[in-house]
Amino acid sequence: MADKKKPRLAVWKFASCDGCQLSLLDCEDELLAVAGAIDIAYFPEATRGEISGRYDVSLVEGSVTNAHDAERIKEVRKRSNVLITIGACATAGGIQALKNFADVKEYIPVVYAHPEYIHTLATSTPISDHVKVDFELRGCPISKKQLVELVSAFVAGRKPVTPPHSVCIDCKLRGNVCVMVAHGAPCIGPVTHTGCDALCPSFNRGCFGCFGPKETPNTKALSGQLAELGMDSKAIKRIYSTFNVNAEAFREESKRHG
Repeated sequence: MADKKKPRLAVWKFASCDGCQLSLLDCEDELLAVAGAIDIAYFPEATRGEISGRYDVSLVEGSVTNAHDAERIKEVRKRSNVLITIGACATAGGIQALKNFADVKEYIPVVYAHPEYIHTLATSTPISDHVKVDFELRGCPISKKQLVELVSAFVAGRKPVTPPHSVCIDCKLRGNVCVMVAHGAPCIGPVTHTGCDALCPSFNRGCFGCFGPKETPNTKALSGQLAELGMDSKAIKRIYSTFNVNAEAFREESKRHG
């Protein structure tokens, strides 16, 4: 009886810092348990080797910021049975989506000595704005633990388990004192998706929203609390305008304080 064919995994890079791909490489010990069950068919960050053809699952890092990538992602989608976006860039446009709120044509001549060589779109957009996405794994960078869960779920043929609660729940589980209540520190943990195990609050710093908005975030109420801490509209706008500035809830709250 012939051996069952291993599923093929591909990892793609668009506009990003490579941090989420490095998170995958950093999982080498944990992934050894499932490595024998999959073929990493395409992953330029890790190897020059490539298995051409179709892929059972594609992990896509990065946002779409130029016309070439807007077309390239369509080809990736055609070749992938399952397409999963990883990281804030791929799921929300990334920190580079700050250009969505400015005139790019004004900035290019200031930054580049030869602006005639720069071919970019006016916006940085998530992959889901261009093709169908089957699952999103958030974070800047993504959680190593959630990534292992994602790959394990794929190998086992089940849905990944990524809790939708806020960072506040993680603080309670770790026994952290609330930095907003105890120290008056600005924190958007109440509206931010879990994934970091409350890293910053564990060091008495407010959450920066690296994992984007949680399900049904009450950003308006949180902004009211931030105002009571003494933050003006400019400061509140800034706290939402970081890694996930283009995620809908953060984008709209940022605009509300514009």
